[in-house]
Amino acid sequence: MATRKTRRIQMLIFGAVLLAGAAGLVSFAFRDTIVFFFSPTELMAEGRSPDQLLRVGGLVAEGSLRRGEGETVSFDVTDGNGTLTVAYTGVLPDLFREGQGVVAEGYLRGGRFEAVEVLAKHDENYMPKEVADALKEQGHWQDGEPAAGAAGGSGS
Repeated sequence: MATRKTRRIQMLIFGAVLLAGAAGLVSFAFRDTIVFFFSPTELMAEGRSPDQLLRVGGLVAEGSLRRGEGETVSFDVTDGNGTLTVAYTGVLPDLFREGQGVVAEGYLRGGRFEAVEVLAKHDENYMPKEVADALKEQGHWQDGEPAAGAAGGSGS
């Protein structure tokens, strides 16, 4: 017959295995829905799979907006140190313009970011914390001030 100490150790081991199994199942279930955020500098420095869904954020570089045929556009996103060309087919948000903050979700393929969604933000109050922090780190954003070229005032 097993002693109390032996049974307690067996139960702890069983609980740990059960917890590890549950964590593995949750990780497996979320593997396709997790989206990592990067600045252009970080994204270009690290190799990424062309099938990995990513988010890139920064400012739309002045003079970089190029319109193609139909709803196809391309523009450059910069964090002050790095610049990444983004291609997008669709209708851009109303707040989208050069010099404004933007977050694009898509895939890095062939050195170009192919966006499936573009979100435009007009100041750090509405910009994801990661984007604002990356711009502040590069010296392109001061606390309490909108981004270069951003419209003042509040908005939605």
